[in-house]
Amino acid sequence: MGNSMIAACKNGKFSLEEVDSYFPVRTECQADVPKTFFRPKVGKTLSERRWNAAFSQEGYLDIAGVLRRIQRGGIHPSIKGAVWEFLLGCFDPNSTFEERNELRQRRREQYAAWKSECQKIVPVIGSGKFTTNAIVTDDGQPTEHSNTSSDAQNTNSALPVDNGVCDKKVIQWKLNLSQIGLDVVRTDRALVFFENQANQAKLWDVLAVYAWMDKDIGYVQGMTDICSPMVILLENEADAFWCFEHAMLRLRENFKCTANSIGVQSQLSTLAQIVKTVDPKLHQHLEELDGGEYLFALRMLMVLFRRELSFVDALYLWEVMWAMEYNPKIYSLYDNTREQLPELVYDGKVNDKQLKQYGKFERKKVRTGATKQNDALAIFLVASVLETKKKRLMKEAKGLDDVVQIVGEITGNLDAKKALNKALKVHKKYLNKASFFIHRSLLHPPP
Repeated sequence: MGNSMIAACKNGKFSLEEVDSYFPVRTECQADVPKTFFRPKVGKTLSERRWNAAFSQEGYLDIAGVLRRIQRGGIHPSIKGAVWEFLLGCFDPNSTFEERNELRQRRREQYAAWKSECQKIVPVIGSGKFTTNAIVTDDGQPTEHSNTSSDAQNTNSALPVDNGVCDKKVIQWKLNLSQIGLDVVRTDRALVFFENQANQAKLWDVLAVYAWMDKDIGYVQGMTDICSPMVILLENEADAFWCFEHAMLRLRENFKCTANSIGVQSQLSTLAQIVKTVDPKLHQHLEELDGGEYLFALRMLMVLFRRELSFVDALYLWEVMWAMEYNPKIYSLYDNTREQLPELVYDGKVNDKQLKQYGKFERKKVRTGATKQNDALAIFLVASVLETKKKRLMKEAKGLDDVVQIVGEITGNLDAKKALNKALKVHKKYLNKASFFIHRSLLHPPP
């Protein structure tokens, strides 16, 4: 054990410098990034030693113990990627080391096959470079590009495009590649990791292959915010892809957009119902200000508070939420579908021993039977932010712009741990009030 680790154990916490060393920020950007509140603590945070000790000799994982530790203090940066793969359902805790190694190899081969398909159409994929310029027109015809001084864009002039007849989804995929490139250069640009063009290209490749594989969703802005941490935490590109793909199984519906609706609309509607139930006066005030559709919360739900928190705090928030929402059925459900996670129906057969393998938030949902998928913890997190800002919203907000400004002030000032505790209290309050209204309606049904 090194001197820095010994010192950390003595004072009960890891130094901020040690944590930040895993995700260094460019010197010129340090004054502009949000403050980091998260501090891993010895005895609470899941450490590498605790993580390794959670496996049996064959490789079975004590997921209940791991969840308890994460919910208390998050995950140490050195093992985040490996733990996330379990939290997101990439691997079954009730599997052996050998079984997981075989599954990982199959997935890497599948990713390589999809990437090879993409490469045949757009050879810059997998080259260590990427494009920010459109490679086809809206009708699928190749475009001509002039050289630029940017290395990231310099591949465009010689970019071959197939001349065959393409269906609309393939054309749309090609059109998406330039938008992915534009978003890649804007994502987490304060981090030293993305100063390296090869790392930017890795993020672009993962998103390009995902858009090829999932043509119904394709690519939507905001996906880079979800994918970036996976690329940073998991060195192997295929492993990063599958981690992102499993995260998208949770978030996929948020990114579905049609001419008449936005994907996150169902969660915004749930948010409105929650606020209306726990704080009807606040909801009425927001409605009077034309904010009753809660569109001002769209970004928070879409990319899970990535823009409101420092990079380190966002990772902490995600992993604690995933641990709290963990359901032991997640692996088998994800393994049998490439769509959104189906609703996990409570069948009354979960005993106390089995409940220990559920996360804290999911356990409450199972016990109460409130297992709707759109009742996600993130929605209660937004509701808790609104509750925190209630006094100012009621007193100062005279229009929707004021609401946006007041809520937006949490950026860089949100303590993820406190916000999660507040979210759990809002959830408890919501369940109590919702239960009261249901009980009252049964006693006094409408005429």
